[in-house]
Amino acid sequence: MNKKHTLAVTVENKPGVLTRVTTLFRRRGYNIESLSVGETENPTISRMTIVVAGDEKIIEQVTKQLYKLVDVIKIVDLTEERSVERELILIKVKADNNVRAEIVQIVDIFRARIVDIGRNSLIIEATGDAGKIDAIEDSLKPFGILELVRTGKVAMIRGGRP
Repeated sequence: MNKKHTLAVTVENKPGVLTRVTTLFRRRGYNIESLSVGETENPTISRMTIVVAGDEKIIEQVTKQLYKLVDVIKIVDLTEERSVERELILIKVKADNNVRAEIVQIVDIFRARIVDIGRNSLIIEATGDAGKIDAIEDSLKPFGILELVRTGKVAMIRGGRP
């Protein structure tokens, strides 16, 4: 059964590493559902959070292939771990004076923020798990979404274990 797996991949922070990792997935025909990359507390190391669908055999194969890349330091499958997961969404929504109060109420319910006010639009920022992000998007659709951008998932194991 194909299941979404969240892989935390620690790599050396060097040019071309992202290309090598994504090429590995492309060559094997695996689709990356979400990818988020950034520098860690150590500027020589980056962390990729990759969401990929597959059964245990596919994830094992992907992990083995990733470890063959010189720049890969560590891979942790967070899927079964107790972890904190977040996404970020920015949504530009139509908002004339007649509906702004209603939109502000929705923003408050989701503990989101209005980060820009235009003459006929608002840009809203929200963070949370995928369910929360889907829900705020669905709640704002009736007003007319002008533009939307979503980050990939970032995740971290809870507690003291690195």
